[in-house]
Amino acid sequence: MLALLLRSRWLRRLSHGIPIARVVLAAELALLAHRHLTRLDRLQRRRMIVLLLRSRGRARMLSLTERAELALLIARLEPRLFLGTAIRRLSPVPVPKRVLYGRRGSAARAALTTRN
Repeated sequence: MLALLLRSRWLRRLSHGIPIARVVLAAELALLAHRHLTRLDRLQRRRMIVLLLRSRGRARMLSLTERAELALLIARLEPRLFLGTAIRRLSPVPVPKRVLYGRRGSAARAALTTRN
């Protein structure tokens, strides 16, 4: 696919100023982030944004039930799995799964096995 893209005139012109590999990696990370964000439906995403705006970056500004709700929404996004997959894509050397996804039996490791 990369060869097909490099045939286009505008991309060849652009590739002299911007390393094409970085653009491809950024696009992969954007797709990976989109995949994780779509694990929440529209209402859940909106509720998470409302809670984040209300908290202003400080958890103590939310009530206990709102904190629990925000924690549940963030857990549904599986942030450790996202981070581990992103590092695995970007790293030029193999990184141990223990570093990326936590110890055996962790939630991120279980989510990894169900995804693959």
